[in-house]
Amino acid sequence: MARPRRIDSDLIGKAQEIAAVAKDLHTLRGAQAVLLPAMLNATLEQTAALLGVSRATVPRLQNALRRRCSQPDVAEPARGGRRHELMTLEEEREFLAPWADLARTGNMLVVSPLRAALSQKVGRTVRASVVYRLLERHGWRKVAPDTRHPKSDAKAQEDWKKNFPKTWRPSPNPTL
Repeated sequence: MARPRRIDSDLIGKAQEIAAVAKDLHTLRGAQAVLLPAMLNATLEQTAALLGVSRATVPRLQNALRRRCSQPDVAEPARGGRRHELMTLEEEREFLAPWADLARTGNMLVVSPLRAALSQKVGRTVRASVVYRLLERHGWRKVAPDTRHPKSDAKAQEDWKKNFPKTWRPSPNPTL
């Protein structure tokens, strides 16, 4: 069984003050995430059920309230974003510039040399999916061959199909 989390009395007092003057739901939930376990000995699951959030959100709310009380002037960091980026967007543009010049002249871009160059640039191996996401992020797309020849004539093909003599013969032994 996990040990119960200890919540100090100063934080409980601040949470009570915040809950009394809370003007938005997020602030009230943060205060309640501290007060419910402290006052009623509620578990994380019980607190989450009472607040209408997931179990993982309760410690997140508690930590946000702790940060808010200890550093009131510092803004809460936003979730999301490119946290594990290998290069900034500008560095990525600079990296792709020589490859873009090759592509503009009509050369075909192959991912394996691009992947090798990227691995060398960042100093570690990267997966092919990293390269594909990099290309997509900068608006590159995979150019597939056309499904038909540009000089093909559909009417001539239909005429040929209709007028072509049937030269095949059925097999004398139908089991083969």
